[in-house]
Amino acid sequence: MEQPQEVEDEAYERVWERVAAVDVAKATGVVCTRVPGDGPSGRRSMHVWTVNATMSAVTELGDHLRCQGIEVVTVESTSDYWRVWYVVLEAAGLKVQLVNARSVKNVPGRAKTDKKDAVWLAKLTERGMLRPSFVPPYDIRRLRDYTRLRADLVHDRARHWQRLEKLLERALIKVSSVASTLDTQSVRAMLEAMIAGQRSPKILADLAIGKMRAKRKELAEALDGKFEDHHGELARVLLDQIDALTAQIDQLSARAGELIAQIPAAWGVDADGTTGPDAGKDPDAAVLTAVARLDEITGCGIISAQAIIAETGLDMSVFGTAGRLVSWAKRCPQTRQSGKKNTSAPPGKGDPWLNGPLGEIAASASRTDTFLGERYRRLARRRGKRKAQAAIARSILVIIFHLLADPAARFHDLGSGYYDERISAERKIRSHVRQLEALGLTVTITPAEDAA
Repeated sequence: MEQPQEVEDEAYERVWERVAAVDVAKATGVVCTRVPGDGPSGRRSMHVWTVNATMSAVTELGDHLRCQGIEVVTVESTSDYWRVWYVVLEAAGLKVQLVNARSVKNVPGRAKTDKKDAVWLAKLTERGMLRPSFVPPYDIRRLRDYTRLRADLVHDRARHWQRLEKLLERALIKVSSVASTLDTQSVRAMLEAMIAGQRSPKILADLAIGKMRAKRKELAEALDGKFEDHHGELARVLLDQIDALTAQIDQLSARAGELIAQIPAAWGVDADGTTGPDAGKDPDAAVLTAVARLDEITGCGIISAQAIIAETGLDMSVFGTAGRLVSWAKRCPQTRQSGKKNTSAPPGKGDPWLNGPLGEIAASASRTDTFLGERYRRLARRRGKRKAQAAIARSILVIIFHLLADPAARFHDLGSGYYDERISAERKIRSHVRQLEALGLTVTITPAEDAA
């Protein structure tokens, strides 16, 4: 008989005596409370009623639950409708846990009503059968509002650039075939000139600056089209939209930086021990700011660092280990075991607001002559580019965990030759000898000094 192993319960796996649950809808919520009964039978008392999803009604509910001695309140994460319940009940001093709707599915075969859903949610809560979702503190939630809106505006701006490119194609202008992107000073000057009425391809090509001047001949051929006045009007509208979005994106980025600077956990420490919002910005500081620490990661910038902090927060003790952070972000495959058969399943979707910056950092790092770049190339040869980039994103997330968990930690690139330095010369020799012997050759090893 195999020796039994002791498995400790998670912090949330306990039986609660007094619980409440809310089945959330848009305008209302069905509340169910379960508390010990007054009779000698030991049966629990349960009450169910409907509460409007308004500030005053939920505040009144919080006072009532606190008077009832409710220990924990479970709220189902339905769209964004859960926020008023979570925020107001938390402010009332109650312990509130948000749970994924996937974890609280009703038993098949039972009628699905709001009342039965609330009762089922309360029963699961009192038995400790629910895993709470990660909800960051207020400072991080406020920061998220800015970084997520910024990401949406960046996507909108990219769509406007695509519309502008299609407009130029309809006008038979092929400048996007010569320039790597339309978002350059040279192309912008050409567009402004065409909108103003200039139609000469040669004059337009002479507006190129920098490295684009070497392509003036190709530009003149690409700009020889049928750009008409109505094309200019439409291009003006699109460029104005792009400029407005750019200004708004810059405004949100600046505001996000100010909000992070207001969080003490993100502050740095100067060499003389001074701390505060303006400390830790010098490379020689004892502790860098949280954004500066992440900015040192290969491929990461300030914008990506702000977005990552907004999604993961600054308190890594919530996750405990780097592996749990990776699992929460769905950056690792799932393990499924049935008997002696172990299979792996693809990872879930995860947090799209976190996966976006991680993918951008991984793509940038894969093109560098660094440890992460070399790791990507080694994996891409064996597993393909997509899996290699996913692996690099996971490695970056592990680095982020350690940088945020230990404020004194600094990113240090191991170098592109890290793998070659770790592999011993004897191991390389044996590998090459095996390959040559597999071809039917006899190999004799002679050191270079003896051969000389």
